[in-house]
Amino acid sequence: MAATIIPLIALGVIVFVLVAAIRANRGPRGKLPPQDGGEASRRAYALKLRDRLDHSLFGPVLAGEVWDRVMQHPVERGLIHEFHRDFCGHGLIRTQAGIKLCDILDGHHAGTAIAEWTAREDFVAFFAEQSDYSCSGWDETSPVFATNDEWQRNNQRLTREMLRRFVSGPILA
Repeated sequence: MAATIIPLIALGVIVFVLVAAIRANRGPRGKLPPQDGGEASRRAYALKLRDRLDHSLFGPVLAGEVWDRVMQHPVERGLIHEFHRDFCGHGLIRTQAGIKLCDILDGHHAGTAIAEWTAREDFVAFFAEQSDYSCSGWDETSPVFATNDEWQRNNQRLTREMLRRFVSGPILA
């Protein structure tokens, strides 16, 4: 008799656990942003991403390493982190005189300079005081990166992780 009852009880427990798990996963969990795919939903998501951005400064060591690495590239080459069609974010490109910050288009075309540096000390002083947040375009106090264009904010902008990968990566001819 025990040989029949124990498997039936075990089967009952398994069915109960499965039913409880399915019911627990059926309903919504907390308040979600509007799901209409409209402006409110997009803006809520953008603000969530903004609030996750790191505010810690890049510092002079990383900034100096970035300058040195860009200067090892040929003129008109440098830090291009996206290689696809259309807008590819911000890049740091070596020029005849130093480095320029610019938009990158179609994975390799450097746009006009947003800012330029001809001396390592000036570049390091500027980038040492930047962060993921300031480079994202959300920091209204940043004279170089700030933008009111919501599409530009945090869209393929320079980040600490990107700078670190660039410093340790290969030099592309």
